[in-house]
This record gives sequence, structure tokens and C-alpha cells, in this order.
Amino acid sequence: MAKSGALNGKLVVLMGGSGFIGNYVAQALLERGARVRIASRHPEKAFKLKPLANLGQMQFARCDAGDRQSVERCIAGADAVVNLVGAFNGNLRKLMGEAPGWMAEAAAKEGAEAFVHVSAIAAEPEGETEIEYAAAKKMGEDRVLAAFPKATVLRPSILFGKDDNFINMFAGLISTLPVLPVFGPESELQLVYVDDVAEAATRALEDPGKHGGKIYELGGPETLSMMEINEAIAAAQRRNRTFLPMPDGLSATFAALPGTPMGSDQWKLLKQGNVVSGEYPGFDKLGIEPRPLELFLDRWMVRYRKHGRFHAEAA
Repeated sequence: MAKSGALNGKLVVLMGGSGFIGNYVAQALLERGARVRIASRHPEKAFKLKPLANLGQMQFARCDAGDRQSVERCIAGADAVVNLVGAFNGNLRKLMGEAPGWMAEAAAKEGAEAFVHVSAIAAEPEGETEIEYAAAKKMGEDRVLAAFPKATVLRPSILFGKDDNFINMFAGLISTLPVLPVFGPESELQLVYVDDVAEAATRALEDPGKHGGKIYELGGPETLSMMEINEAIAAAQRRNRTFLPMPDGLSATFAALPGTPMGSDQWKLLKQGNVVSGEYPGFDKLGIEPRPLELFLDRWMVRYRKHGRFHAEAA
């Protein structure tokens, strides 16, 4: 545990902290000596972090983000709060719109020093077609800043990491199928490394005087199309694959079907792309140099190759 620093000994509550990004934020906080409370509907999913914490450094709380009293109980005694709750299903307006406001109000009531709200680039609507996910994210930002004006809002692009559900979903398909459809083949994404976003959240907590009350857009150092992402994954797997660009109409129909891996909101978000607007500060203002996907992809795809690390030729 760190012996000094702005977060040393402080209690930081991670709302929705048992998820993908929460795992990385928790590690960054533990390294700085913070006490971490993972508040989640299923906190047991974060039990794997226990070996990384010193005695008494980590707590777990079962929390229903859709229940105001549950939210307030989990934030009791917090020195800082990070909201990581996100979903594509369920009552999005409540989970990502109303609930963040409750969290911010509870944090302010407890006298918390900092509040970081992890939103999404999608919270800046594009065009006239309203996307429920984007509208909920925007509502959440507004309510957080109204209740906790010195909160820091982070808007990351699509996150990637070794254990993500984005790169690994495509990797699994590419390793199995010789011909694959590509939805939104020309859509541009500025994929961002999850560890870099976790570091951004932690730095915002460390210096709320500098970063509070601001919105940061966080995108990776390169912009790739969906077709380029698929091709890069196939190359890293040493596989020859045929990719078929899918027309928008067919993609939208597929996304509207029940049980598909991509819902209508996700399709609409993919179609409009996911890159920073340039209207808000980014990683550079947080003192972070974001890392590109290519830095990790070749190593991560070894397990998807036909013969693992012993396979070097295209299959």
C-alpha cells in the first residue's frame, strides 16, 4: 500500500464496481493506498481482487442502483465516489439517468471530496434520431453536475482490454468462421484502453480542484473502421478470413431481432461512429498518453490461433 498521496487511506466507493472497468479502477486505487468499497448487484464478481488488497483495504456491498435507499446506504461514509453503472438493457433512464443523480446527491450529503461519473461519448447526441442509451447517459451527466457541480465527467470511447466483451467477441467469431459479415464496416471508432480510462478516473479523484466540474472525452490514439478492426484481429490470429460488408438496412433488421449480440441502440451507436469531438479536453489534460490497440493485439490473440503460440502461418 502506498504510504502517501491524495487518496491514501481515503474511502472510495465504486458504484457498479464489479464490472469490466471497475476491476481496473479498483486496482489503480489500491495501488495508491485508497480503501475501496465495491458496490454492485453482484459484488462477488470482484472477489478476485481480494489478494491485491491489504487487510481492511477492500469492502464489498450489495447494491441495487435502481433503489435510492440502497444507493445511499452504499455511499455512506465515502470520501469519494466513482459511478461505473452502465447497461444496454432494462430501464436505462432509471439506471443511467436518475440513479447517477441519487449517487451525486448522496455523495454531496456525505461531504465527499470528489465524484467521478463515467459516461460515454454517446452522451453527446448526433442527428435527430434519439438513441435511448445516449439520452439516458446525457440525463445522468446533467443530474450529476446539478447535484455535485465539482464532479468530473469522463466520456470514453469503446473500451478494449484483454478480458473485454468487444474485441473478444469478434476474436471468437473470427477464429471459428471462414466468412463473416461486418456491420457498419466504415464506421470509425477511437478504441480506448481500459487501463488508461481507469488511470484517468483515479487522477480526477486525486485532484478534484483541477479536474472537478469538467467533461473529458477519452479516445485512443488511432481511429479505425470496423472493417479495419476485424482485419487486424484476423491478422493477429494468423488467419485468412473473408469479410462481407453488410448494408445498413440488413444490419438494422438483424439488430432488431431478439437474442442477437447487438441491439438496436448498439447498432445506431455503431453506425454514427465513436470518436472524440475535439470540443472537450482529453487524455493530455490529465497527463496520460493513451495506448493503441496494436500494442496489445498480437499478444492477446495468441490463444485464438490454431496452434496457439506455436502457430505462425495463416490458417
